Parts: sequence; C-alpha cells; structure tokens
Amino acid sequence: MKSKENLVFLGMMGSGKSSIGSIISKKLKMDFIDIDILIEEKLGMSISKIFENKGEKYFREIEEVMTLKFLKKNRSVISLGGGAFLNNKIKKEVLDNHISFWLNWEIETLIKRIKSNQKRPIAFKSSKNELINLIKKRSIVYSKAMYTIECNNLTKNEIVKNIIKIYETH
Repeated sequence: MKSKENLVFLGMMGSGKSSIGSIISKKLKMDFIDIDILIEEKLGMSISKIFENKGEKYFREIEEVMTLKFLKKNRSVISLGGGAFLNNKIKKEVLDNHISFWLNWEIETLIKRIKSNQKRPIAFKSSKNELINLIKKRSIVYSKAMYTIECNNLTKNEIVKNIIKIYETH
C-alpha cells in the first residue's frame, strides 16, 4: 500500500459513511475525518442551515476546498459528504490517489434512513420519487469507486470486517 493513500468512504446520505469510517479508523489506528462535520465546525452552523442561509452552490464550493485539503493528509479515514464525489476535482483526486469504498444499500433502505433524519437538507424538499431519482443518478457516479460494499443484509460489524480485509490485501 502506498503510504499516502487514505481510505475514502462515499455514498448517499444515510449510508453509514461516518459511523463505519469512525469504527474503521479506530481499528486501524488512523485519523478519522468527517468532511461534513468539519464544514459545520468551520462555518458554525449545520449543513441544513448552510443550505438554507447561503445556498447549495456556496456549500459545494466550501466542500470542494475542504475535501481537497483533507485528501492531502496521509493514512486517514475520510467520510465524504453525500454529494462530494459528484465534483469532478474531488472524484479525480480520490480515484487517482486513494482507496475508495462505496457503501451501497437498496433504495428503500436509504429512503427510510434519509426520511428519518431531519438534518438532511435534500430530504426536506424531496418527494419519495425525487429521492429515488437522486439515488439512481448518484449511484452511477458512486459506482466508479475502487470497491463497492453491498451493505444490505450485513451487520455494521460485517461491513467493517469486509472493508478491513480489502484494505489489508490491497
């Protein structure tokens, strides 16, 4: 493994990027970086408030700068925001220089998770059909990740074990 490689998690909001990433970082004794949390801390407001007060375009600009900055770190576990990998600069950096994992779930599972969490700005304004379309559209981009982890029917522990096994044999 190249020492500069980070483990980067991507996928829809509610796919477990933060919780799985956090567990893996502890098990591998690596730093854990959650881009959404860092953006919230830097701007002093929640992502939904950033969307509401400053707009998605502003958020995406901050997200790009911060994500590219933190991808320069070495040997870290990084959780991207749900839309970050749609940015071509971020996608290129991740695919060229890091080990990427797409946490993939069935659409119905994701919709339940998204709708049950009021912190997600996209969930407020979207119908079920709009969410289905968003998931399908983003899945095409997420599928470019180095590894796809099919999460349905797996426990959190099994997902973690699968990722660590891939990482150790990469």
